[in-house]
Amino acid sequence: MTTGFSLLNLRPQLVQAVTELGFSEPTPIQTAVIPPMLAGQDIIGQAQTGTGKTAAFALPILHNLQPGAGQAQALIVAPTRELALQVARAVHDYGRHLSVQVLAIYGGQPYGRQKNRLARGVDVVVGTPGRLIDLMQQNALDLSQVRTVVLDEADEMLSMGFIEDVETLLKATPETRQTALFSATLPPEIRALASRYLRDPQAITLQQKQLTVANIEQRYYLVNEADKLAVLTRLFEVEEISSALIFAQTRVGTGELANELTVRGYPAEALSGDLSQDAREQVLNRFRRKQINVLVATDVAARGLDIDDISHVFNFDLPRDPEVFVHRVGRTARAGKTGIAISLVTPKEQGRLRRIETYAKLKLQETAVPTPEDIHAHRDALLRDQLTVWLRRGRARKERALVEELAALGFAPLEVAAAALKLARAEEKQRPIAPVSPVEPLPTPQTRRNGRTAKRTNDRAPQPARPISAQSHEKGMVRLVLNAGRAHGVRPNDVVGTIAYNANIPGKTIGAIHIQDDHTLVDVPAQFSEQVLASVYQIHRQTVTAVRA
Repeated sequence: MTTGFSLLNLRPQLVQAVTELGFSEPTPIQTAVIPPMLAGQDIIGQAQTGTGKTAAFALPILHNLQPGAGQAQALIVAPTRELALQVARAVHDYGRHLSVQVLAIYGGQPYGRQKNRLARGVDVVVGTPGRLIDLMQQNALDLSQVRTVVLDEADEMLSMGFIEDVETLLKATPETRQTALFSATLPPEIRALASRYLRDPQAITLQQKQLTVANIEQRYYLVNEADKLAVLTRLFEVEEISSALIFAQTRVGTGELANELTVRGYPAEALSGDLSQDAREQVLNRFRRKQINVLVATDVAARGLDIDDISHVFNFDLPRDPEVFVHRVGRTARAGKTGIAISLVTPKEQGRLRRIETYAKLKLQETAVPTPEDIHAHRDALLRDQLTVWLRRGRARKERALVEELAALGFAPLEVAAAALKLARAEEKQRPIAPVSPVEPLPTPQTRRNGRTAKRTNDRAPQPARPISAQSHEKGMVRLVLNAGRAHGVRPNDVVGTIAYNANIPGKTIGAIHIQDDHTLVDVPAQFSEQVLASVYQIHRQTVTAVRA
């Protein structure tokens, strides 16, 4: 069958792979980029994530590979481990019929495994700047035979302080290489980088259209990663939420967040990709019938969700892809209604937020996190409004008779009313107002570089994890302490992923996680405790290094 990809003169195996993956026609960025890259031309591509740019550079790389060379022929540099993994998976899928060896290299994984893979021979390396340089300095990564270098999301690497590292990597590759730079925006620093390292590049720019909905109120809150749940519950206190859809980044994250909200008095369910179709429909039906008001979902699990009455969309985790952001926000304000979209943004994600704003052609309103005083005042106002409604209705005859009884026993009516109100708001005790720490300014690139050196030093002498109690607060669980915490940038997802990977246990079996300033408490099933303790060296090492891209 002839497809649009057949007309691009790609290898038949590549056309077969993209067809099997469900693609029949190339996107505009693919049509513009693939021919010049096949011809060896350097490229500056100004395009957002979600436009198909991964295939735009991956397919030419795979077309030009020489199988069995034994050394890396292509290097793709990405700002984060998530993007590196995503790109590596895509390259692997596109090259499924070519026996291509692809390796993702990023911080937070054992060096040994990555070194062994490199020693066996890899055709395409996809990695983050810090770990790539580490492996170069350890003589494990040889870039001398690289024929193509791709810098993906160059502006984000700039905002994260990685441009010097990128230049170090470029200098380690042959001057005759082909270089492709992709960036959503082209600030002066990126243009200067291109002028130094690209040869007569072809500039390709895709114009973006207006993608936002006018009747959606959009705002964001600048928060620390560790305070996201506390901020979310504060917003639940003051927002008039009839139904909410909360987006989290991972399947494990959706379950944890739904549980935490339910415990705090906001019944929620997770919409996970692991659910069977029947179970998924049951959850959605409960949501439609208002039996639950809150759904927590990943982007994959929310695909095909057709509900018109969502008052709020929350980006608990800000997506990397601006197009995904637009799709998420579009879940509210349907059928002519208004809606509210709220994003929780950490300091290091501010650059990503700017790119989303550029893509969607909008400006999100930064808003202050509600204070405890705001919440108490809101609670008082709600109670006062409810009382006013009942007083005007005059339908509390039985309750009035009870008050008269108590007054006859000598209790003052005002005291009776105060006691009744105290009973009426007893459920507020289930919703304590969690503290929120001040947001620290984002470190400068130099500070971040110095901090990275310090983390390397810490890596050399990790302290072991240890059980601090034979029993957790939850039956059948054992509590461990990891000697890394909030100050090291540790997040719940880091802990779950690291333990599950190194101890080879299901991530969903890991229990409560409490991240403190300098350590982390985590509950693991008793039957897995020996496996976890046997891998504590790697667990601690990765937890500490998880903050390194």
